[in-house]
Amino acid sequence: MQNKSVIFAILIIASPILFALTVFPDTFSLSWNQGRGGFLFALAFIVAELFGIKLQVPKKRLLAVIPLAAAVMIFLAGSEYGLKENIVNYGKEIEVPLIYSWEWLWDFVVMSAFVTATLSIFFGKRWIRIAPAGPIFLGGSAIILALDTFFPYDTLGPLQYVVPYLIQVNAWVINTFDLGVATARDNLMFLQGDHGPFALQVFWPSAGVHSVIIYSLVMMAFLLKMNIQRNRKIAYFALGIVGTIGVNMIRIFSLSLFALKISTNVTEFEEFHSVAGEIMFLPWLFVFLMVVTTIETRRLKKLEASNNPQS
Repeated sequence: MQNKSVIFAILIIASPILFALTVFPDTFSLSWNQGRGGFLFALAFIVAELFGIKLQVPKKRLLAVIPLAAAVMIFLAGSEYGLKENIVNYGKEIEVPLIYSWEWLWDFVVMSAFVTATLSIFFGKRWIRIAPAGPIFLGGSAIILALDTFFPYDTLGPLQYVVPYLIQVNAWVINTFDLGVATARDNLMFLQGDHGPFALQVFWPSAGVHSVIIYSLVMMAFLLKMNIQRNRKIAYFALGIVGTIGVNMIRIFSLSLFALKISTNVTEFEEFHSVAGEIMFLPWLFVFLMVVTTIETRRLKKLEASNNPQS
């Protein structure tokens, strides 16, 4: 039977997210820097890690977190009734380079702080081994939004470094399979397809470099709590990096294919571009973590069965 205190703990953590999803559903865009869609994936990580654990959460600790949840709800509601506008105006005053990421940065900072504080109250220092993926995903998203806010486009050289290589591979695939004509130069790709010419300038977030950073943070925390051999942890981590890079390549390819075969209309392209990455990366991350968990759980059961044979 499921631990009731854990169910209440999950509901308390979920309450600000469910509140915003119910009252302000339009703010849950899947684009990583244009909405709160990332909250849903963080919540999925939290539920997956907490559901089924046998630890008891004392009633006093559950009650202690309710005011924090209420405060976050007030913040989220206030954001839609003037607070976010004030945040944007302040960003303009201090000449923030990229205002869109600045606008959503604070939602992820607040939610990350809330989830981390809540898990700490519930489980103490053990939270990092019990349910690290959700808060680290939120914190990682906040870090990426901060980097994009203050170092937009190609101003952060190290993160932009790999982009030309990804573009060159993508252009090679397009030309090899005769899907159109693609020419790559630095972070520019010139496409000629069914609907005419289209120029695509790719910066590190669009190339999915941010997803590699978020994956690394979440996966390291996830593997930290798993009681498996170090070489297996390294193998899982490396396999996930390869998979994440592969997803990023598919992302760039899908953007190119959209311009080559579907439309070169800038508005339509931007609509697709705003969700293409997260539609691919976030499910991939969640599924990969679940696959690793399933493999290791079955492996552990087999080891236990072999070590304790029935007489």
